This record gives sequence, structure tokens and C-alpha cells, in this order.
Amino acid sequence: MEVAEEVTLNIRHYGLIHAIQTQETVLLLMNNSVAHVLELRNLKMRYPTSLCWVLQNVNLTIDPGESLALVGPSGSGKSSIAKTLLQLTPSGSICEGEILVNGIDPRKVAEKELRRLRGEVVGLVFQDPMTRLNPLMTIGGHLIDTLKAHRPSRDKFWYRQKSEELLDRVGIDPARFGSYPHEFSGGMRQRVVIALALALNPSLIIADEPTTSLDVTVANQIMTELTNLCDELGTSLLLITHDLAIASNWCERIAILDQGNIVEEGFSRKILNSPESLVGKSLVSAARARERIRTSKVFDSYSLVLEVNDLRCWHSLAKTPFQRNWLKAVDGISFILREGEILGLVGVSGCGKSTLCWALMGLLPLRSGEIKLLGKSLKINSHKSYLRKHIQMVFQDPLGCLNPKMRIWEIIIDPLLIHKICSKSKAKEKARYMLSQVGLNPPEIYQDRFPKELSGGQQQRVAIARSIVLEPKILICDESLSMLDPQIQSEILDLLTSLKDRLNLAILMITHDLNVARGFCDNILVLDQGKVIDQGTDQELTSNPKNLLTKKLFESTPRLL
Repeated sequence: MEVAEEVTLNIRHYGLIHAIQTQETVLLLMNNSVAHVLELRNLKMRYPTSLCWVLQNVNLTIDPGESLALVGPSGSGKSSIAKTLLQLTPSGSICEGEILVNGIDPRKVAEKELRRLRGEVVGLVFQDPMTRLNPLMTIGGHLIDTLKAHRPSRDKFWYRQKSEELLDRVGIDPARFGSYPHEFSGGMRQRVVIALALALNPSLIIADEPTTSLDVTVANQIMTELTNLCDELGTSLLLITHDLAIASNWCERIAILDQGNIVEEGFSRKILNSPESLVGKSLVSAARARERIRTSKVFDSYSLVLEVNDLRCWHSLAKTPFQRNWLKAVDGISFILREGEILGLVGVSGCGKSTLCWALMGLLPLRSGEIKLLGKSLKINSHKSYLRKHIQMVFQDPLGCLNPKMRIWEIIIDPLLIHKICSKSKAKEKARYMLSQVGLNPPEIYQDRFPKELSGGQQQRVAIARSIVLEPKILICDESLSMLDPQIQSEILDLLTSLKDRLNLAILMITHDLNVARGFCDNILVLDQGKVIDQGTDQELTSNPKNLLTKKLFESTPRLL
């Protein structure tokens, strides 16, 4: 190892200024320690197209080896702080105040040294790993590419050895070195992103919503590995999250951001037990509400709206010379759903939850089994049944499922026109009515907007309005809350409960958040490998789980301290 590089790696653990591999810089670093890994003083930032400051007078410090969670509602500026630190804001953005990362102001270094800072001083773990990994590169290729960019003088054997060490460190078998991102599960892809972030032993890791799209067991594993590795390397952690339970479980301190300002900061337990700011009180209240247990209700006397018998939905895999291989995503599932009932569907990633709801919607072919809707059998693989309009879906990503080129009223009436239920003029009146039903009042303010002009919570309300405009009997919610902050989640859950009572809806709630399932659902099904392995009320599943996986799921669910 070169002398300069060796000194750099040794001193980085003590929170000193990042060493550029020259003798003069190393000598400078050895004589200038810094008190904080991250220091923000009166930071202000606004985007080029905005007249308002996204960040206003932000003051924040993180010490070497410390973990801090940055929480706040959607649009509060959490991700903007991360972008500002790494100078990833759009060209023309205005940034004022003081930024010091390991003693360096990223705005004042040349592009070459800024690239060094991104990776060697600060590592970044993104929210959605699949969009950050090149689908044409192997997992090993990603690691080697990063190492070569920052350690160009090494030989190919060192790159390979170092890459395999990194994979092993994050719990991935080095034999998967040649695999591609699509061959990994969501949790494994997130581990790869963590390996990339830690590859150069940075002083600070920024994890931006790293567990949002993961089930509770995988999320627990990811956070355990991330915090353990940070402790092992002496790396500081800035965790950006909207989940107070995750923040309090994994970070020593919490800073609450609202409208670009740090409104409260302190030790996690103090924030949870006695929040001082209005936003802090609101966030804690919403988090506590999500952890309330739903009172059990008996539905035996209610009308049966959906009956699923021994349903199978298999995916064909690559053929061998002697047989066809199958992925048994849904393999013999049976359950019933009654009018007014909310049935939760939980399980680890890949257990078959989404495949089941797509099969119920007629979006995937079935291998066998029977689906009865309102007492009538839906013909297998028939997508034209008039009964199917009685099953509607609310998807995970509200913006991704709304046509960006259609106005809100056009989006809502589209199902009415497809089914030829009424004229366009009457449909537009119906759209205004539906907007008021989902709490977007007055409707005239929202009807002519485009989806991108709404907040995440407003977009999800529009998606719900579109799904109930046909007056369905069953509403399927497929991870429809996972991308929303707790306050908006609480609002959407209240809205769904209100709609259920008013419209006598039955709701099938697919979720990886057991706090949502426990507080919102009357009964819960636990899936694993395409089968129902446990079912019952929350009280029955927690007090007497029939399967070890059920117990593990409930134990892995983050709770407020």
C-alpha cells in the first residue's frame, strides 16, 4: 500500500480532513483535526425554478462515529440536504451558509476532488437500489468500477479480492460476483448498494430512506448490517427517514425538519417522550396511532363478497432438456372476504402477495383454482367478465400509476368512459363529486391540475378516487402507503376507513408494514412461498403464532422506544 494511502485510511477513522494522495496534503491532515464529520451553519438552498428557499437556516452537526436520524414530513427538505452536501442539486441552484464535510466545503473544491469526496469521504445509500444499479453490469462489475475510479493504480487481482471481501461483509456469497441486479431480491440489491457506499471506508454514510420498499425482516437485517458496519469502521451515519420507529431504534439522536428548518433536535428517547415542536408532536402522535391494535370484529353474519379456492399462479422459468421449471408464486391459496371487512396480507419479499392481487385483478394467467365474486365464479384467465369492475386496485406509487399527460378529472372519469357508464359531461360532474369524497376540496381547485402538480398524499387520494368511481365491492391496496410519510399514511387510512363504512367496501390490504396491518386490518393472512402459513386477528397471531416466520415478522417490526 502506498504511504499516502495508508495514512489516509488510518486517519479517516479519527474524523480528519479527507487526504488527497499527495505528501503535502497528508502532512496538512496530520496537523489539522476537525471536531465534526458534518457541520452545517445557517444553510439556505433553493432550486433554480423556485422562488422559495427549500432549506432555511439549517444548523446541524454530526460527530465522528455518531448516528443521527433526519425526519420530517414529505417536502420538508430531507433529501435536499443530502443533495446539497454532495453537490447533486441542479445547475443554477442557490446555496448560502456554511457546509463542512470533514472540514471540506464541497462547493469550493475542483470537480476532480468533488468526485473523490463522493465515495471516499461520503457514501450514499439510495432509497430504490434497482434504479441506481446498471442492469447491464454484474454485481462484481459495479464494485470494481467504483474501486478503479478511486484506486486506479491497483491490479485486477486486488480489485477482485477487495470486491469479494465487500460482498462477504454485507452478507452476500462472493460466488454471486457475476450475477446481475435483476437476479437479486430487493434486500440483496440494497446490500450491494451498502457495499458500494462502504467500499472506500468513508467518514460519513448518508442513507436516504434505505428500507422504504423492504419488508420488516429484510429492513431489520439491512439496518443491523448498516449500523454494525458503521460501528466497525468508525463511520458516522445520517439516516434520512419518515419513520420515527426506525429513527429511534437505530440512531442516538433525531433532528426534525419542517419547511426547510430544523425545528427540534435531541436524543431519540427525549424526542419520543416529550416532543416540543408542533411538528414533533404531530409525528409522534401519528407514529403512536399506527401502533394501536385494532379491536377484533366478527364478520360471520356479513355478506360474502370474495371466495378464493386453492388458487395457483405459477411463473414459467427456463426450460431444461427434460422438463419445464416453475416458480410457484401462488400455490394453493384459499381465503374468504366479507362485506365491510379489511383483510391484511403480509409476508416477506417474494412470498406471493403482489402476484395474488394481480391474479385477482385478472392481470396474470392462473394455473388452477377458483375465484368467486359476489357468489359467481370468475372464469379462469377471462379478463372480460363484467364482474371484474367490482374489484379495483390502489397501487404503491401514486405518481407512477397516473397518466402524466391527463388532467385530474380526466384520470378519474377514464374508467367510466371505458365501461360506457355515462356521458363525458356527466362523468366530469362525477369526477368533482369523487374529489370531494376523498377530501380534495373544493374540487375546482384540483380538477384541472396534472399529477405532478400535487403532493404525494394528494396523488394517492386521486388514485383512490379513480378506483372507487365504479362503485366496486372490493378495493385492493397493494403497498399503497409505503411511499408516504406517517402523517399522510394516517390521513389515507382514515380516508379508507371512512369510504369502507360509507360504501360497504371490502378491502384487501397488501403491506409489509405490520404496524399498518395490526392497526387497520380486522384479520391478517401471513404468506410464505406462495402459501398461507398463518391467519387470524392481530391478537391471535401475536399470542399464538402457528409458524416461526409469523413470530419473526412481528418481532422484527420496529416500535417506538
